[in-house]
Amino acid sequence: MGDKIVIHTGKSSGFTNTHQNSKAVSNRLSRAIGHLESIRRMVEDGRDCTEVLVQLSAVKSAVNNAGKVILQDYIEHCIADAVRNGDMQVLEELNKAIEGFMK
Repeated sequence: MGDKIVIHTGKSSGFTNTHQNSKAVSNRLSRAIGHLESIRRMVEDGRDCTEVLVQLSAVKSAVNNAGKVILQDYIEHCIADAVRNGDMQVLEELNKAIEGFMK
């Protein structure tokens, strides 16, 4: 059960669900953190700006992909459960989450 974490659909909904992909997300984020540390060293070492920008793009992509996995899990489990139980406010919360994620 160490591969799962509990996430809440929102403050008012009262529904919780188990995040099915927490181990995969954690691994992706750990790799992105390590990669970001490498980029910091590149900057400190005065590496070429284009190299740094390419690596930053890779980290940005990795973080976005982790977010997509979390968002997909949220929709498939938390949102579906809440809607089945009549909590339509959760759709408004989903829209806010998507807006924040897309910034």
